[in-house]
Amino acid sequence: MTGAKIWCAAAFAVLFAPFMAGAQDITLTAREGGLSISGTLQGYDGEFYRIDSSYGMLTVDASGVLCDGPACPDLTAPKAQVRIVGMAGVGEALLPGLFRAFAATRGLAYDETFQDGYSARLLDAATDKPLAEIRFTANTPEGARSDLLAGRAELILSAGTEPDLGSRVVALDAMLPIVAADNTLTEISTKDLARILSGEVDNWAEVGGPDMPLVLHGMSPTSGVQRALAGRLGKDVAATVVHDDIAALGEAVAKDPWAIAVTVRAGVGSSRPLPLTDSCGFPLLPSALAVKAEDYPLSLPVYLLTPRRRLPLIVREFLEFLALPQAQVAVAAAGYVDRQPEVQPMTSDGLRLINAIQGAGEETTLADLKRLVNLMDGADRLSLTFRFEDGSSTLDAPSQDNLADLARLIETDAFKGKTLLLAGFSDGSGAAAANLDLSRTRAQGVLTRLADLAPGLTEAGLPRVEAFGEALPMACDETGAGRRLNRRVEVWIRPVAKDSPASEN
Repeated sequence: MTGAKIWCAAAFAVLFAPFMAGAQDITLTAREGGLSISGTLQGYDGEFYRIDSSYGMLTVDASGVLCDGPACPDLTAPKAQVRIVGMAGVGEALLPGLFRAFAATRGLAYDETFQDGYSARLLDAATDKPLAEIRFTANTPEGARSDLLAGRAELILSAGTEPDLGSRVVALDAMLPIVAADNTLTEISTKDLARILSGEVDNWAEVGGPDMPLVLHGMSPTSGVQRALAGRLGKDVAATVVHDDIAALGEAVAKDPWAIAVTVRAGVGSSRPLPLTDSCGFPLLPSALAVKAEDYPLSLPVYLLTPRRRLPLIVREFLEFLALPQAQVAVAAAGYVDRQPEVQPMTSDGLRLINAIQGAGEETTLADLKRLVNLMDGADRLSLTFRFEDGSSTLDAPSQDNLADLARLIETDAFKGKTLLLAGFSDGSGAAAANLDLSRTRAQGVLTRLADLAPGLTEAGLPRVEAFGEALPMACDETGAGRRLNRRVEVWIRPVAKDSPASEN
């Protein structure tokens, strides 16, 4: 191993910078000599040193250097720091079960405390020697980001992604409009809910209720849930009554017959969820499959965000563990929607067929609907669904995780004796023929990315592409949110016996 390989980008700075004076915690010297650098040790995971030097934060391969100084770690049993910051309430509910399950799969002892927040230790089961210290600290999105970038945290628990950070979906939730149990409104459209959240409505009569003042409750604009809601709305929520946490929010709404708020499922309390429809009257139900497939417009993925630096080995192993069934069992036990793929017979969802008929545009022919129904007959829908960033063919973050999950399932022969279809759909804006082509292009793009993730599969082992354009709307095209729901690629599973060349385009 050469010095340049050891130091990477840091080598140039070492060779051409003046000697760094002053006492430092450690000095790392290349094993073949010639290069050395001093600094303050930030962490050691058994593979890499992380050192704060005069050249910035550096990550150095331990196999190529010698460490000298009072802060040099015990190389035989490094103890990792797993510091997680972010969403209050969510971290305390979700993380303990996940780390307990992680420890069980690794054969490690686990010890937790909830004094001043959640903390835990992972220990060698034979010696009780601590291998990792885990700590969750609630923080605002801005504060959590600052901690991560400054090296004070390894992970952020967040309700949204950030363009310069990596992301991994941990669990799924749903944001729900809530009212008091004695509120007389039976449902609300996404359009009316957006008007309420924007501050345009101050009387229930404007949205089909009684002639009474409407009071909008919410949380601090810096909270993770409120930021996620503002992101869907395109502006800050105009709440007139602000609460510190979701429990207080739900309790206050339950006591006021003229209050309304949007919260997550754990925050409903004794208030009543208000059923959501789109502006055309299509019901939007937060079922587990709808949340997993993002068919429900207020689905809320919960992410772990990662920095653009190498994390300790045990943190990387924990992130990989999140894809395993044991992790998903822990997620469900904590009251969240897990990411385990779910299968539902196409015929059990009559609402979709009703939407297909009611929402069919003038250019959608009877033949189009017949082809759709023929392929749906006997088929199941897999919850793994693919949607795209606005104005782009780039898969959104949950869809990228879904793609990796689908590749793993196919590689492990989970669909033996079945035919997989990637069914592409568009919104209804524009000409039907162009929308059909666009839906085929998107489905083909998903297939291409899937083949890249599973290079060992033959063409026969990959799904077949079917395109339906605007023939099966999930929601009304009158709003941007509805059009986004309609632009998707679904995964259908058909028995081989029912599959035939006649069903192809």
